[in-house]
Amino acid sequence: MSTPAKPTVFIDNDRVVVTEWRFAPGASTGWHRHGHDYVVVPLMDGKVKLLTKDGETLAEMKKGVPYYRSEGVEHDVINANDGEYAFIEIELK
Repeated sequence: MSTPAKPTVFIDNDRVVVTEWRFAPGASTGWHRHGHDYVVVPLMDGKVKLLTKDGETLAEMKKGVPYYRSEGVEHDVINANDGEYAFIEIELK
């Protein structure tokens, strides 16, 4: 099992949850299912490995370029960089 990524929750109210995820090299979120629609905002350029029931993909992340996903996504997110990686996740309740 890899090192766990470090989540820091900045906001958790009746509308949103805003979490910063920090990953050491090779660290992962662990397998999880998103219970809300969400937006991810990368804090730096880099790559993350996404493990899903359908297999593995490598995603290029660009600093400040957000992306949206719908509730129900199931995956493990792994830092695929040689150094630390981080992003902000905004869950819409």
